[in-house]
Amino acid sequence: MVRMMAIQFLVLLLLTFSRPQLAMSKPHDNSTDLEALLAIKAGLTDPRGLLAANWTANTSFCNWAGVYCSPKRQPPRVVALILENVFLRGAISPHVGNLSFLSLLHLGTNNLTGTIPDTIARLPRLAEVKLLQNYLSGEIPAGIFNMSSLVKFSATYNNLSGPLPSSINLPRLELISLSKNQLTGPIPPSFGRCSNLQTISLSYNQFTGAIPAELGNITALSTLYIGENELTGSTIPTSIGNLTNLEVLDAGNAYLEGRIPEEFGNLLNLRKLNLGYNSLTGTMPTGLLNATKLYFIQLFQNNLTGTIPSSIGEAWPQLTTMNFAFNQFSGGLDFVTSLTNCRSLNYIVASGNPIEGVLPDSVGNLTADLRYFLIDGSLINGKIPVGFGNLSNLLVLDLAANQLTGELPSDLWRLEELEGIYLDHNRISGTVPFDLGKLAGLNVVMLEENTLSGSIPDSVGNITGLQHLSLAGNGLSSSIPDSIWRLEGVIDIDLSRNTLQGTLPTKVGGLEALDTLDLSENRLSGNISTSLGGLKMLGHLDLSKNSFRNQIPESLGGLTNIKYLNLSHNALSGAIPKSLASLPFLASLDLSFNELEGQIPRGRVFSNSSIPSLKGNADLCGAPQLGFETCSSIAGPSNSKKGVHLLKYILPPVAFVVLLVSCFYLLLVHRRRNIKDKNLSEDPSLSNLRAISYYELVRATDNFSDANLLGKGGFSSVFKGCLDDGLAVAVKVLNLDAQGALKSFDAECRALGMLRHRNLVKVISACSNLDFKALVLEFMPNGNLEQWLHSHDRCLDLHQRLDIMVGVALAVEYLHHDHPSVVLHSDLKPSNVLLDEHMVAHVADFGIAKMLLGDGTSVLSASAPGTIGYIAPEYGLTGKISRKGDVYSFGILLLETLTGKRPSDAAFDGGSSLRQWVCEAYPDGMSKIVDDRLLSEDATMKPQPEVLKSVHQCLSSAIELGLACSEQSPKERVSMRDVVPMLQKIRGEYVSKALGA
Repeated sequence: MVRMMAIQFLVLLLLTFSRPQLAMSKPHDNSTDLEALLAIKAGLTDPRGLLAANWTANTSFCNWAGVYCSPKRQPPRVVALILENVFLRGAISPHVGNLSFLSLLHLGTNNLTGTIPDTIARLPRLAEVKLLQNYLSGEIPAGIFNMSSLVKFSATYNNLSGPLPSSINLPRLELISLSKNQLTGPIPPSFGRCSNLQTISLSYNQFTGAIPAELGNITALSTLYIGENELTGSTIPTSIGNLTNLEVLDAGNAYLEGRIPEEFGNLLNLRKLNLGYNSLTGTMPTGLLNATKLYFIQLFQNNLTGTIPSSIGEAWPQLTTMNFAFNQFSGGLDFVTSLTNCRSLNYIVASGNPIEGVLPDSVGNLTADLRYFLIDGSLINGKIPVGFGNLSNLLVLDLAANQLTGELPSDLWRLEELEGIYLDHNRISGTVPFDLGKLAGLNVVMLEENTLSGSIPDSVGNITGLQHLSLAGNGLSSSIPDSIWRLEGVIDIDLSRNTLQGTLPTKVGGLEALDTLDLSENRLSGNISTSLGGLKMLGHLDLSKNSFRNQIPESLGGLTNIKYLNLSHNALSGAIPKSLASLPFLASLDLSFNELEGQIPRGRVFSNSSIPSLKGNADLCGAPQLGFETCSSIAGPSNSKKGVHLLKYILPPVAFVVLLVSCFYLLLVHRRRNIKDKNLSEDPSLSNLRAISYYELVRATDNFSDANLLGKGGFSSVFKGCLDDGLAVAVKVLNLDAQGALKSFDAECRALGMLRHRNLVKVISACSNLDFKALVLEFMPNGNLEQWLHSHDRCLDLHQRLDIMVGVALAVEYLHHDHPSVVLHSDLKPSNVLLDEHMVAHVADFGIAKMLLGDGTSVLSASAPGTIGYIAPEYGLTGKISRKGDVYSFGILLLETLTGKRPSDAAFDGGSSLRQWVCEAYPDGMSKIVDDRLLSEDATMKPQPEVLKSVHQCLSSAIELGLACSEQSPKERVSMRDVVPMLQKIRGEYVSKALGA
């Protein structure tokens, strides 16, 4: 009721202040409005029945849902059509252009398709058009850009394409938002004639050419988003400095060149500036320091030079984020002292710049809110200041690849929140402190390539969350402490290039998540432990340049994930185990300079002369393609004569059989190529799956017809199918032309083939050949969570939503904590939550899943994982993904499930977010943010007061959990191990009280 009154008040205002001819118009027959509305209804599918139940002939159309009429005009005429977020499908009828008194057209957040009718441009009074978050395609009608009445036009999140018209004449326009489409061509300079414009949002398109200098004429402009386009070679026009009201300028990743204009010194109201991921040169304008309201600045990944101004902290006291990484900034570190004036600072990132000097002691005076301090890859010298110990909330300290000297300060070990410490590639001396073990939350310890000496402290085993440990390239001696082999979650251990002694114990076989073990160039001895063969996830093993002796264990054939194996320069003897020839992924093998003898195995790695290195083993034989003699030629003289005699009788029939088999094999290969019958992939993780041929998939999907198309993604299309035995399946066919598609298919095969859980989608088969690759998955008849949350013809009650989210939580908990390796999904969102016939949730789409990864900020991703709105904020600053990143995505997913709002909703365009919106309303204004369908559908289950109380308690607890999962700092987020029982408890209490269970 309140919302309806507000809309009516807005319409009244528009009518009051509309152009004079509206008030002076003579009465008209309103039958054209009725006919237009009925035509609009006829072109739409209305799954919720809103129009069918309300837009009826026995009711005045002024009382129809979403239709608003002028209260002063007789007969009444339609002045507003507001049907937002009501799940409409179909196309917008051209008859909308007959609503000649229309001022507001709001059709956002539906499932509309087709094009934008050009008849909209005929409406002389139209002030607002909101078409955001639909599936509209085609070009935007040129006439819209010449509407004298238009004030706001928003079509963000559609599939619109083509160029914008060169001539734009919108004198009243205040907002234009076209981000996240597929628009091309240049940004029209004629935007500069729109003197009332306050917001321009054109980011995430394919615009080319230059940034028009004419934009500098729009003095009212406060927000300009033009990033994520292809403005190759374009420079930032100096006229942008004329925009004295500008608060937000985002031109990141737009292929910009040239200098940042000195005129930016005029942007006194600037609060957020993003110019990252470009090719900008020159220095940072000193005038930019005049923008005293600045709280966010990103200049990373450019070619900027000069010094970082020493007064930035005094100039920008509200600064929270400073990212100057990967430029050519030089000079000293005085700016660090200046930053002590910024009491809300969270991020200091200046990596990859030739900054010189000594870190000042004033580091200890930085705000305790600081989370990230990253100045790696620079020229910093001197000692590490003890003041770092005062930064009690620091999560990541990265000073790697500098010229630091001295010992590790003891105050560092007071940083109880620290998750990652990167001090590698410096000149740090002394010992590895015993107090390092006090930091139980550490995820990454990188101290390689220093001059550390002494032993590795046994306390390292107390860092229970440690996953990445590198002490390589130091002068460490003594033996490896047994406590290291108790780190069950460790993924990478690199202790190479030290002088460590002793043996490799059997306990190493307990590190089930281990991906990399490098102990090369030490003084280790004894046997190679047979327990290594149990490390199924091990991908890199280097034991070279030690003193290991005796035979290579046959058990190494159990390293089914191994890609790199180096046992060279030891004293190993005996035969090469035949099991090594069966390792499916082994691409690099070095057994050189040992004392190996006998037959070289055949198959896989030994078949490729460019891969294995066996030199320095004089008694090996049997692989001519590798340069070794046949084993018979190495045998004694008498045996040789007998062999020759026997060969005269044996060789002819054997040769004939070989020739016959070869001919048959070639014929078979030729036949298979001709019929293109695709067989099951050889991936061992899929070897136990059902074999399904290409032709069976053709039959199952009716030759992959559009009628069976379930959906399309960046790398694939998914079809519904029915196999020969009647089993319903979903066939995910790879688009082989998409960049990265093969990698995505291989990753998904590996991930799905190794994972088994009730709430994960089940892989049935994989069909693969050179020109066709497909995954065959179990079919989910109830679609995905996206369709249920944002479609008007479907609705989930609160119990169903809780069940689904518990299922998702259980799946992610399994990936993070219950699988032998840690698996990161990296793209949790509603469309990746599939629902079976019983509405049980199954998490899907492991196309970018990361195997063998872990918590913290330890894994670099070459491309952005996940989907905008669900990606954890720390990824944009460090490029590192983690388990806590999945937790963040889960939290956003939970909030979306409860509110019915996408994180990409237009309401969050101005720098807000779904989480911030929820946080501001919680707990007092919860009724304003919760999906209204949840509050209405539960009211009939029990006496009203009891139901409302239980629903309110459930929603309050669930929202609180969603906020806890999506905290800004990864350290403050709960783990999935804790999320599951909390969510199960919330569901249990709700079911018990509200449903009477």
